[in-house]
Amino acid sequence: MFLPSVLYIGALIGIPFVLAVLYAFSDARIGSSSFHFVGLENFRSILHSPSFRKALRNSIVFTLCAQVIVIVCSNILAIALEKPFRGRGFVRFLILLPWVAPVSLGTIGWKWILDSIYSVITWVLVTLHLFKPYAAPMWLGEPHLAMASVILVHCWRLIPFSTVIMLAGRSAIPKEIPEAAAIDGAGFWRTFFQIRIPIMTPILSVAVLFGIIFTFTDMTVVYILTAGGPFDSTQTLPSLAFATGIAGSDLAAGAAISLFLVPVLVLVAYLMLRVANRAEVV
Repeated sequence: MFLPSVLYIGALIGIPFVLAVLYAFSDARIGSSSFHFVGLENFRSILHSPSFRKALRNSIVFTLCAQVIVIVCSNILAIALEKPFRGRGFVRFLILLPWVAPVSLGTIGWKWILDSIYSVITWVLVTLHLFKPYAAPMWLGEPHLAMASVILVHCWRLIPFSTVIMLAGRSAIPKEIPEAAAIDGAGFWRTFFQIRIPIMTPILSVAVLFGIIFTFTDMTVVYILTAGGPFDSTQTLPSLAFATGIAGSDLAAGAAISLFLVPVLVLVAYLMLRVANRAEVV
């Protein structure tokens, strides 16, 4: 019964991963039939590359900032959507749309919203006289604003998924526990931090784990919005691997960059699953 799953994982993940490892230790290039093993030369080269170090730093900032925003916003939405109210199903549908819609389509829409000339946000700010037309911010043209825009769009995509997980976790908490806390005089914040959060720790760990994986390996949002610019200010490891290996025709260097994601994600997965396991045991 496990054979179809094993074949699927082997064909879709195993073979590309093995090829990436082989390419990372070779001099493979697009359009070249030569294939020679060069050892750790590709890894030495990218470690001395300023673009790689900047992409690694951007990936860490991108992941940490996005996860903090996603966890906070998804908890707020889960609290707001937990109790029944008129139109709750429609509101849930609207919140899920960013996750259901194709990522490329949604990101292209945001690229128009953040456009330097036709930006709706800029038009509103200018109309409210908060900015002069000639001094309006270049959302995707200034380094700090570009990174903030990329984080915003990624959070817009990921918050619905995290909200669903939080709703499931909150609905699994026995109602008797918060009610008993309320009888004992516990307020909203004390109940939230001392009762709900500890009980939901396994659920939170799963949400954070998936969020980190989705964020650290995401390339679509960065590629469509900024393509890593301006001046590599939004370049992350996945987008740098694509730019180096595919756009730059250097498969070996691109594969070496992509392999740096593996140990980081394995370590994060191990820590998150260990935290979840300890919470379940307790």
